[in-house]
Amino acid sequence: MTRHPLARPDHRRTLQKLFRRKPILQLHEMQRALGTSARTVFRSLATLGYLSSYSHAGRYYTLRRLPAFDANGLWFHGEVRFSSHGTLRATVVVLVERSPVGHTHDELQAVLGLRVHDTLRALVERQELAREMFETVYVYLHSDPEVAAAQVARRHQQHAPAAPTQAAPKGPLDLARVVDVLVAIIQDPRAAPADLAARLRTRGTEVSEQHIEEVFARYGLKKTPRSPSRRSRR
Repeated sequence: MTRHPLARPDHRRTLQKLFRRKPILQLHEMQRALGTSARTVFRSLATLGYLSSYSHAGRYYTLRRLPAFDANGLWFHGEVRFSSHGTLRATVVVLVERSPVGHTHDELQAVLGLRVHDTLRALVERQELAREMFETVYVYLHSDPEVAAAQVARRHQQHAPAAPTQAAPKGPLDLARVVDVLVAIIQDPRAAPADLAARLRTRGTEVSEQHIEEVFARYGLKKTPRSPSRRSRR
C-alpha cells in the first residue's frame, strides 16, 4: 500500500493559490480543490500556518500571514471574525487580562462582535478568569487576585463622579486620541458623544464629550440618529 507523505508540495501550492483568490475558505472548498480528505487538507494547512474563525462555529479558515490584525489582535472579513490569539476562549482571556479595568460582557461583545455569555461562564468556572459585581453588572477580571483588585480599583476611579470644580480638558486632542475617537464612531455611528466617551473610558482613554463633538466637526461627520421605535412613529 502506498504511504502518502505528510503534505504534498502540489497541495500546498494549490491552497496558496486558493487563498490568494479568496482570503477565507471553508473546508469543503479546499477538499473539492484538492480532491482529498479533510485530514489531508489539514496536513497541508498545518505546514502553511492557518487560523480558524472564532465566529461561525470555526467553519472558516485563513492563512496566518494574511490578516491585518487590529490592536486587539482581531481581523474581520465581512461577518467572519478571526483572532491572532486563536480560539474565542483564548481571545477573551487575553482581552480581559490586558485591560486595565477588566471588561463587562457588553464591552467584550462590542469588541468581538458576538455574544460571549457562555464563554465567560466557562472561563469563570475553570478559574481562568475572575468576576466581580460592579454597580449592576459583572466585570470579568484577571485570575490573579492582586491584578484583579487593581483592575477593580481603576474602574472605580474611572466611574467616580467628577469634582464640581474640575474643568473640561482643554487644548486639541493628540493624534492617537483622535484615532481612538474615530474608531469608536465607526464601530457605533449611532452612539451619542456621551456614550462614546463612556465607552472610551472603559478602554483607558479619557476623552471629553466636547472633544468628541470637535472630532465630528473637524472631519465633517454627521451624527446618525437612532431609528425611532415603532411605537414612537404611531
